[in-house]
Amino acid sequence: MSVSPFILTPLMPELPAGPMLVRRTSHVDDRGAFARIFCAEALAEIGWPGPVAQINHSRTVRRGTVRGLHFQLPPHAEAKLVVCIRGAVLDVAVDVRPGSPTRYSHAAAELSAETATAIYVPEGFAHGFQALSDDVELIYIHSAPYAAAAEAGLRHDDPKLAIAWPLPATGMSTRDAAFPLIESAGT
Repeated sequence: MSVSPFILTPLMPELPAGPMLVRRTSHVDDRGAFARIFCAEALAEIGWPGPVAQINHSRTVRRGTVRGLHFQLPPHAEAKLVVCIRGAVLDVAVDVRPGSPTRYSHAAAELSAETATAIYVPEGFAHGFQALSDDVELIYIHSAPYAAAAEAGLRHDDPKLAIAWPLPATGMSTRDAAFPLIESAGT
């Protein structure tokens, strides 16, 4: 590849194949701008595991809302590229890989439509975000299809994770609020 459509920054430098901040490079002229959202070749260089299995779109209405932290258990683990196309979020990836020396460590980055940022979340990481503005929209590109039986999650307020959400957490779904704390789950 001659010129990458992305500028990639490791969010957990201690993990060579960990979460990455993905800044899309834009081509701007008097008509507006153009930026690539997904490039299999560029993302393969950082660990994208294969083809795109599905693309999802979410809209979050209110600032402060927290969604997640979600992941799929093996053999249905998935990588995600999460792209902010409207508003701004604090996006979080948590290492949930059994035996990992950084298990339950997290990386966080602000994503916004204005800065053309995304996050690459590798397999084995839970993902969630907090809306920093009203009317947030995200595009999720997944490497594996959704498997309801493999769905798992962590509580956003789990003390073991110690995530510093910038706003009071609001708008939690019943499912997300009911995830057990890590210590009580025995993991």
